[in-house]
Amino acid sequence: MNPARRALDDWLVHIEQVHYRSIDLSLDRVRRVAHAMRLPARCRYISVAGTNGKGSSVAYLESIYSQAGYLTGAYTSPHLVRYNERVRIAGAPVDDSTLEEAFAAVDAARRDIPLTYFEFGTLAALYVFAKEPPDAVILEVGMGGRLDAVNIVDADVALITEVGLDHQQWLGDTVEKIAREKAGILRYGGRAVAAGTRPPRALREIAAARGCDLWQYGVDYRVAIEGGCWHWTGPPSGRVAAVPGLPLPAGGPHQVVNAAGAIAVVKRANDYLPVSDRCLPSGIAAASMPGRLQRVEGAPAIVFDVAHNADGLAVLSGWLRDHRPAGRILGVFSMLADKDIAASVRHVGDLVDRWFVAPLDNPRAAGADLLVAAIGEVSAAPATVSDTVVAAMDEALAAAAPADLVVAFGSFYAVGDIMRHLHLDPYSPSR
Repeated sequence: MNPARRALDDWLVHIEQVHYRSIDLSLDRVRRVAHAMRLPARCRYISVAGTNGKGSSVAYLESIYSQAGYLTGAYTSPHLVRYNERVRIAGAPVDDSTLEEAFAAVDAARRDIPLTYFEFGTLAALYVFAKEPPDAVILEVGMGGRLDAVNIVDADVALITEVGLDHQQWLGDTVEKIAREKAGILRYGGRAVAAGTRPPRALREIAAARGCDLWQYGVDYRVAIEGGCWHWTGPPSGRVAAVPGLPLPAGGPHQVVNAAGAIAVVKRANDYLPVSDRCLPSGIAAASMPGRLQRVEGAPAIVFDVAHNADGLAVLSGWLRDHRPAGRILGVFSMLADKDIAASVRHVGDLVDRWFVAPLDNPRAAGADLLVAAIGEVSAAPATVSDTVVAAMDEALAAAAPADLVVAFGSFYAVGDIMRHLHLDPYSPSR
């Protein structure tokens, strides 16, 4: 088949087949292909790294800049239902033909240079943004930062969200070690925001060593929640005006931290992407965050959440305690084997009244025995085992009473498979 005429599904299969799986501790390969493609194009870039809150932060930035009249581009991963979700223009996933052209361009430029699946996709996204450059491009780091393909771009502002334990086999076994990898997106003499409530010391040390002007949550900017709104305050010098009366984010109070970090980034980029404070409330209110405490009304109601580590499950736990249903909580759950499953489910062990688990269709999937064992350590609730997460969801819906709440959570792969099964489009206006 002529590579230029491959359909999107065929391209995704092709990329999987040529997937370079060996570890290459440099960005040399992806930089060589980017150079051949004359990427990245001249745009205003914001890079977002972190353990939790990356996707939400990208969504707030997309929405705020859109409300301010800018054309936005965004690159995120993984996707839920369709690969197209990873590359967005003006908040909407690009169409198949756009991605097909981009993949063909990458494949032609790489010649015999091997690329990972993520590197291939990153270069394709940068090609899309180069064709008709948006005003602001927000790039989400896939994993880590220093050696992530997104880091070939010198961003105008770098954002690092909450840093916690995840991907320890690749990034290190302590938060400080992981933070050093995330800090790889900081640039010499650049601007950055550390939006986590517990910013590791490593972020400050690396920023200082690189002369990078770093704003920290709770130090250089703060938030105060009062009643049904919250207030953002900038550096103590007062050179950046405070923003009062902001709406509480739809995803829950914990999202205030992510929204505040996005506002800090907007303030840092104000020299070249000026945004009126009038756009901030509407930008926060309009942000779309599929799969993050996303509720679908019905009898029973369903909540989707891609929390897949201990910190993420702690947030889900807080939300469930604040939104207890009249009936039971039925949990549909699966994770990858390389996650700390026991530490994660501990946060919701006393909340779920019945479990429905299944292994993922993924080579890294945790087996049903591992999932059940982890649940058994923290919960006496019964667990039903199915062959697939889709079958587990069907079992849960069949067992649910109208007043119950079905919570599908864990891996992106689990939530995505279930959404696809239920014919839910994460980015449809009518979802």
